[in-house]
Amino acid sequence: MSFNESNTVEAYLYDLLSGPTKPLAVNVVQEPQATYGRAHKGLGWCRIASADFPRQTQEVLVEKWVREALIRLNPEIAAVPDRADEVLYKLRAIILSVRSDGLIRANEEMTARLRGERSMPFGQNHEHVPVRLIDFDNLDQNQHVVTQQFVYRAGSAERRADLVLLVNGFPLVLIEAKTPTRSAVSWVDGAVQVHDDYEKYVPELFVCNVFSVATEGKEYHYGSLGLPVKDWGPWNLDADGGDPQRHPLHGLKLAAESMLRPHVVLDILSSFTLFATDKKQRRIKIICRYQQYEAAN
Repeated sequence: MSFNESNTVEAYLYDLLSGPTKPLAVNVVQEPQATYGRAHKGLGWCRIASADFPRQTQEVLVEKWVREALIRLNPEIAAVPDRADEVLYKLRAIILSVRSDGLIRANEEMTARLRGERSMPFGQNHEHVPVRLIDFDNLDQNQHVVTQQFVYRAGSAERRADLVLLVNGFPLVLIEAKTPTRSAVSWVDGAVQVHDDYEKYVPELFVCNVFSVATEGKEYHYGSLGLPVKDWGPWNLDADGGDPQRHPLHGLKLAAESMLRPHVVLDILSSFTLFATDKKQRRIKIICRYQQYEAAN
């Protein structure tokens, strides 16, 4: 068997995030998976094949899961479930606006909604009340999913992300895994693919994005939307990086275990992401570096 990105680094990360799968014994019925709550295997993500998602390839959100979360997390919507469709209409409009308003502005508005900073007239006498898309206080009220080969199509452009982390049907993290067997290929190739290709040709896929990750197994780097590849940073905590006896994927494992757990992804979304205007009056997105996250917590 030849080694490539899908059966080396990508498969390794998939198993690390969700726990390795075991073949079912003959005549054994698989227990149904819970629809939400952190998984007890891996780093807390439930593995679901992208082919089993209740979505079309031209849809960014898994709307069935978003709708279920809206009803689960909002008593006002649970009382009148059709109100979930009103929220979904608003969310679709933000995604569609990316072509006219730009990716950063669309992501800024979606981030505000993911944080529960936007309201709808669902209270008594049409009083505005906050709408929760994610529960940041009780993470087991959320659905945490990791999937492989997530396909999205925008017009004639179709892209296939190696790994995607979704919370309540929102794709929050995209991971590009490159092969470790070719010396000419590095994490930079994955970051360039995200920054120069995916964000340009399928920007809708990044409207919900918190950050993206690129790795070839040796190095792990992450970046926010629009961040030049030269500024993508490591999630550094490997004090023993020079140990020749360590496993080749040791650094990747440490970084993923530290950064890609559900509570960390959601902490970065809620408390370590901000938007600002640069000297050229361009809107930019800023997320924390590892040392800032560790120091603050």
